[in-house]
Amino acid sequence: MLRTLVLPFVLGAVTATTALADKVTTFTLENGLEAVVIQDHRAPVVTHMMWYKIGSADEPRGKSGIAHFLEHLMFKGTDTLAPGEFSATVEAQGGDDNAFTYYDYTAYFQRVATDRLDLMMTMEADRMRGLTLSEADVETERAVIIEERAQRTDSDPGSLFGEQRRAAQYLNHPYGTPVIGWKHEAEALTREDALSFYRTFYAPNNAILIVAGDVNPDDVRALATTHYGPIAPTLGLGPRVRVTEPPQLSERRLTMSDPRVAQPYVIRSYLAPERNTGAQEKAAALTFLAELLGGNGTTSIMARSLQFGDAPKAVYTSAFYSGQSLDIGEFGVVAVPTPDTSLADLESAVDGVLTQFLTDGVDQVAFDRIKRQLRAEEIYARDNVTGLAREYGTALTTGLTVADVQAWPEILQAVTPEDVMAAARDVLNRSNAVTGWLQRQDDSSTGVKP
Repeated sequence: MLRTLVLPFVLGAVTATTALADKVTTFTLENGLEAVVIQDHRAPVVTHMMWYKIGSADEPRGKSGIAHFLEHLMFKGTDTLAPGEFSATVEAQGGDDNAFTYYDYTAYFQRVATDRLDLMMTMEADRMRGLTLSEADVETERAVIIEERAQRTDSDPGSLFGEQRRAAQYLNHPYGTPVIGWKHEAEALTREDALSFYRTFYAPNNAILIVAGDVNPDDVRALATTHYGPIAPTLGLGPRVRVTEPPQLSERRLTMSDPRVAQPYVIRSYLAPERNTGAQEKAAALTFLAELLGGNGTTSIMARSLQFGDAPKAVYTSAFYSGQSLDIGEFGVVAVPTPDTSLADLESAVDGVLTQFLTDGVDQVAFDRIKRQLRAEEIYARDNVTGLAREYGTALTTGLTVADVQAWPEILQAVTPEDVMAAARDVLNRSNAVTGWLQRQDDSSTGVKP
């Protein structure tokens, strides 16, 4: 670790609060590092995660992809670890590790035997401030992310279409920029870009430690104080401030044609409220709305109307709600046509289903079934300790609290059909929508283009 960036003493004591639900304990070090400990003693393993409150939506304009680029570079080494040695060490302990970047966060994790937690903290603390980068490292990894984009996005018409649709959905907000970055900007990222981003945002006062598994909270606190406590915070690091969306006054429409398209489809997405701390009720209602409209491939409203009606027009339907984000989210519907149905006819049929739903309201039997299913899913999720660690990490990096996470199941259970209909009338607004057609380039059966 770079000694010039480390305080010469452990930063004082910690303050702690303990929540009973899920056996979750929280504490904060004096250098600003927040920590969450989730106890599960069924197996002698532990998941150690370091979440940074920085994602692709926080990148400087013109530097798209830098958050994801830095995620790759974090495995290149420090003064004490050679490039690749971090992951090799985890593997040698019988564990596994990885990392991921999204719009609102970047996270690193290891899953190992409990007695290896001290080693994981040693290495993770080392690279929080001690990353070393050569020009050769940067050039190599830049080529890797460009190839990753080529394989996952540029060679896949569905991914390209999704990228274009999202850019149309957000007129001003950086959620419209792809996490992996626009190719021409990612190709121009430099060592200086990466180091500037790293030195500013990879700091204890911009991070959340999640430790889940066969651990004792006091032991975790002691280890965190030892390894993370001496690390200097970034001074003057304020709250995240992003541009916001202007009023959206007109629906946007786009068509993309590509000879590689195996299956055409229609998608419509709307801006939708995100989950907010202390006010998750709208998000809960939208969760139910997505389940009612397209959450099940046989029993949802869209499936029964478009796939299994007297004259089926779709082979697949779905609805989604993406609301666990720091800023405004999305709600959407998707439909894949039968071979003899044009995209124009399919879109018209989807419109008819949505209009009918707004007229008829919620079927109580379906609503009750979904409420039971959501309750069961919440209970089953508690069996996955790594999943719980990720749930808390995602929440805390998107503006929620531990209390919000623990309140969510009961908030879901308190949703009423009237709440769902109010959310539907608010969100299913075409002026906030993007409607897209993805079709084969030689497909003449799609009807008139938008």
